[in-house]
Amino acid sequence: MAANNEIGNIYPIQAIGQIAQRYDTQFLCDASQAVGKIPIQFEDWGITYLAISAHKLYASKGVGALVVRKGYHLEPLMFGGGHQQGMRSGTLNVPGSVGLGEACRLRSLEMAADEKAIAAKRNRLQALLTEKIANLVVNGDELHRLAGNLHISVPEIPNTAVIARIRHRLAISTGSACSSGVEAPSHVLQALGLDSNVVDGAFRIGLGKFTTDAEVDQAFELLSNAIIQVQKALYPVF
Repeated sequence: MAANNEIGNIYPIQAIGQIAQRYDTQFLCDASQAVGKIPIQFEDWGITYLAISAHKLYASKGVGALVVRKGYHLEPLMFGGGHQQGMRSGTLNVPGSVGLGEACRLRSLEMAADEKAIAAKRNRLQALLTEKIANLVVNGDELHRLAGNLHISVPEIPNTAVIARIRHRLAISTGSACSSGVEAPSHVLQALGLDSNVVDGAFRIGLGKFTTDAEVDQAFELLSNAIIQVQKALYPVF
């Protein structure tokens, strides 16, 4: 995983690739969260397989790609017409594929400037929330994270109670979309060794290219007010 899908941590893929090359090991990198947001050097970093999800870089949902290094092959899971050099049979989604290619082209032109602007908005939202919510915790590595990721916790405040107050006005989550049907606590936050009261008060906030300053202000007002409302309901002397 090039970047974590919950806390946004960016991992040392180049160093991992070098280790894989040293031991002649095939290296599959899930770059769904990373492509279009941070530089990925497929050839130079020794990646064997690179997985991409189109909607993570502003292309269509339901489209993805697996980049395979020359000289390597995969046993197919779907058999039939032998498409994709025998690795995946089935008719291609041509419009989706073209859209993903165009999105990659545009991100190569816009990524550096866009991600800098997104990080500035993220940092402003983090500063506003930190100033308003006294015991707020920022999860993950603040120095090595995706520009559009802000993962916070408010200990002793159940995130579900806060989400219930703002779900129709603000699109944030308690975890990744991949775990939306799982009621168990986040395995990512548990792996960080966080206390259960911090895990239960976690929020995953995403910003992107089209997020405006006005939306940042609105998100701050909605989220901070909801958190304070829950705090007062649970702890009247707060």
